[in-house]
Amino acid sequence: MITSALRTCALTALLVLYALSGPPAVAQDLPLRVRLNADIRSTDPGVNRDGNTDMVMAHLVEGLVAYREDTSIGPMLAEKIDVSSDGTSYTFTLREGVRFHNGELLTSSDVKTSWDRFLKKETNWRCLTEFDGRGIAKITGIEIPDAKTVVFKLEKPAALFLASMARTDCGQSGIWHKASLNVDGSWNEPIGTGPYTLAEWRKGQFVELKRFGGYSPRSGAIDGLAGNKSASVERVRLIIVPDAAASKAALMSNSIDMIPDVDETEAEDMKTKPGLRIASTPTLGLVGLLLQTKDPVLKDVRVRRALALSIDYPELVKALLGVADAYNPSAIPTASAFYNRAHKVGYARDLPAAKKLLAEAGYKGEKITILTNKRYTSMYEMAVLVQAMAGDAGIKVEFEVIDWAAQLDRYSKGDYSAMAFAYSARFDPTLSFDMFSGPKDKQPRKVWDNPAMQALIDKSGATLEPSARQTVFDDLHKQMLEDVPAIWLYNNAALAALGPRVGSYKTWVTEQPRFWAVTLK
Repeated sequence: MITSALRTCALTALLVLYALSGPPAVAQDLPLRVRLNADIRSTDPGVNRDGNTDMVMAHLVEGLVAYREDTSIGPMLAEKIDVSSDGTSYTFTLREGVRFHNGELLTSSDVKTSWDRFLKKETNWRCLTEFDGRGIAKITGIEIPDAKTVVFKLEKPAALFLASMARTDCGQSGIWHKASLNVDGSWNEPIGTGPYTLAEWRKGQFVELKRFGGYSPRSGAIDGLAGNKSASVERVRLIIVPDAAASKAALMSNSIDMIPDVDETEAEDMKTKPGLRIASTPTLGLVGLLLQTKDPVLKDVRVRRALALSIDYPELVKALLGVADAYNPSAIPTASAFYNRAHKVGYARDLPAAKKLLAEAGYKGEKITILTNKRYTSMYEMAVLVQAMAGDAGIKVEFEVIDWAAQLDRYSKGDYSAMAFAYSARFDPTLSFDMFSGPKDKQPRKVWDNPAMQALIDKSGATLEPSARQTVFDDLHKQMLEDVPAIWLYNNAALAALGPRVGSYKTWVTEQPRFWAVTLK
């Protein structure tokens, strides 16, 4: 009888061999082979995207600005940025000599073409609402007085204008050449300025990147997404291996070279394997349980609070991460300069108080269903543990396992009662709160629909003084604990497992790999 382990190894071998099909190659001629847990959704920056798509796009396109290693904003395609005294005009001077993958020089016209498309409703850009007046800013005009100058006009000052431009889930507002579009204006392929080009996308199998020989790097060292991105690895092949056990077997057999997203449990095991090592960095990612405040059961805040009081947070987080003292009840990551003692205050398990609230709410054992998936093991385990803990308070919790793409669709539509979920990194607390806050009738994906708190979030985005912003963030956290639209648990760590061919590699706070930060032995 063929065992499960043997089937896994056989599947791994077939996947990797098929993904690396072609003439035999000696080790130094092989690409950097990286496990990708699921296929990308598109090649259109910030459009039809998820975390994997954002990561690939970060190697192909670049924006005017980007995040540095310390999460501050730095120029990327811009050489310098001048802001008017009233904060409503941003003038970007482009760097000299930057070329697209097709050899054409970057000009201000390319920036305007890209941004004009971003701002069209039909494009369905992920971050349109941040720039059309519904979010942090309203762009009223984009002017190009000459080939090297772009001027963005805003309706009013926006402290987070540049930070929003740089967001990875916005595709970094990546600039592309007009040849990226078909004749009818639809998207064809990304012709960007990044350190890699898209060599091949064989859907469901692999994505291959090729080093761009004409890349124009910034001077200095690697610095987040904003510094020197000169690549030393000629080719990178992202091999799609959904099963975690299969990817681990492939790494241990040297069939792949890197798993950029191992979980804590797997990382501990891999540390003991000869030839393997783990790279780690704390991140700004946010993991928790989303609660639909329009759900027939959870619309009563007393039921939501009871659920929050039924959970043993130290035990839950320890079970998920394998480490103690990692519970973070705040939407602000522990690595943020704005994370203080006020944000360490969260919920503590109190079953009598939970039962009292349920009785006051008239709860009669109505079912609460948690949506989850098995692509991310911690989300599945979260649902299992919450189900058991909530049961101790008399709350009937079930969970439904669906694939990640379907879960994202349900999230976008607000179609759930509860959901195990994770948000990718946001570099500023205003953005952390804003990613899940807003009016559900206009944006169903939003979790926290409290107009007064949205006004505070907007205030934090227009306030430059750090101490004043801190006060706002403290107030937001306190009210979130009262409203319970979500139960935050912890911040992810970026953990990458490296095989013997990998020389140096540096993880960073976004959890996304940077292949210009890799060398091969």
